[in-house]
Amino acid sequence: MLFRPAHEVADLVAAGELSAAGVLEAALARVAQRNPALNAFITVTADQAREEAKAADRELRAGGRRSPLQGLPLALKDLFATRGVRTTGGSRVLGDWVPDFDATVVRRLREAGLITVGKTGTPEFAGSPVSANPHYGPVKNPWNLKYDTGASSSGTGAAIADGMAFVGPGTDTGGSIRIPAAGCGLVGLKPTYGRVSLRGVLPLCTGQDHVGPMARTVRDAALLLDLLAGFDPDDATSADVPYEAVTPGLEAGIEGLRVAYLTDDGQGPVDPEIAAAVTRGVGLLSDAGARVEEVRLPMLADFLPHAENVWAAEVAADHARWLPERAAELDPRFRSFVEAGARMGATDLLKSQRALRLILRDVERALGPFELAAGPTLPCFVPPAGEQRDELVRFTAPWDFNGWPAASVPVGRGSQGLPIGIQLIGRPWSEGLVLRAARAVEAQFALSFPPDQPESI
Repeated sequence: MLFRPAHEVADLVAAGELSAAGVLEAALARVAQRNPALNAFITVTADQAREEAKAADRELRAGGRRSPLQGLPLALKDLFATRGVRTTGGSRVLGDWVPDFDATVVRRLREAGLITVGKTGTPEFAGSPVSANPHYGPVKNPWNLKYDTGASSSGTGAAIADGMAFVGPGTDTGGSIRIPAAGCGLVGLKPTYGRVSLRGVLPLCTGQDHVGPMARTVRDAALLLDLLAGFDPDDATSADVPYEAVTPGLEAGIEGLRVAYLTDDGQGPVDPEIAAAVTRGVGLLSDAGARVEEVRLPMLADFLPHAENVWAAEVAADHARWLPERAAELDPRFRSFVEAGARMGATDLLKSQRALRLILRDVERALGPFELAAGPTLPCFVPPAGEQRDELVRFTAPWDFNGWPAASVPVGRGSQGLPIGIQLIGRPWSEGLVLRAARAVEAQFALSFPPDQPESI
């Protein structure tokens, strides 16, 4: 039951063939069994979840249904403020913070009737391309426990892949929805910047932070996006752009769409297993009727050094307040990033901002004739647990800086049992089109859950 598509289980709950309370108990049993090894959750909210499940069952029995995902267990990254439940940001400095309000996305999910199992692990303030966290520990990959999940939505990715929750929102500043989606065999979508509210989300870099859905299927990701998206007048980053639900159009296909197959970013090779799987995935787009053309983006060769300068400055703007009094409580790697941003001169920052504008302008020109772009989500596999791998953001970060929607969908597995993702990128506000393309891939290729671990728990 825990590995069936979320929308199917929710329909069974709504029909009375399953109960929200029973589904929750199965998920909590899974958490008790698996979380000690995976470390997906920092905080488990079992008692509160049980009350929410009972309320969902009462409401559904009375004939009311709030949303197509009502009554399902949800994983919340520990960056989202949750009323009455501690929100650590993966940091010791917020280890005892209990907000008195919900983030906008949390409020919307509560109103839709989803049930929070707990708060999931993240590197400190989401500031790492892997799950490393000296305070709460790393998150292990459900497909192979010797490996990391990748990036900061790591706990949510592991929880969903391993059946401890059905869906969950992640955050993405350089790839932290799409990287663990690729590493854990999930569908993960970073929407257009401003599409989903950031109010109540602990920031890493407000100018590039995004919130989006993570799930095991495209339809479940689409249903979650339909709950998350929309203008928030209380959030200065929220865009007042009309939103039309994407789920009804998932099966519309991609016949005739022009797709740019991104084959070279000027930064070096891609792991051969990943490259081969992504080529097959692009072939699936072609089989579905898309017109595919290879496109090179060599201008991205200079992207990451400038991006790192902007990230450092923005991180310092939000987190230099911990220095120097609480510096010793921070992850040394995160602290050094904050310190570098605080030292950065205005001239260096402006040079990097100008360089990025020119690079992204050239990217936009190269992709001008196309409705979609496709390429690897990652240049390499997620690393063994405990290792850093900064190049994981190589293909994902540019789309955070220009704010375009981008999704990762599974398209294979490597020799170590680790999943492989293909990244699909669209024009601003075209999340529906991106997910239609993801569905075209999924229709021909889908992973089988639960994960089969080479290393047993």
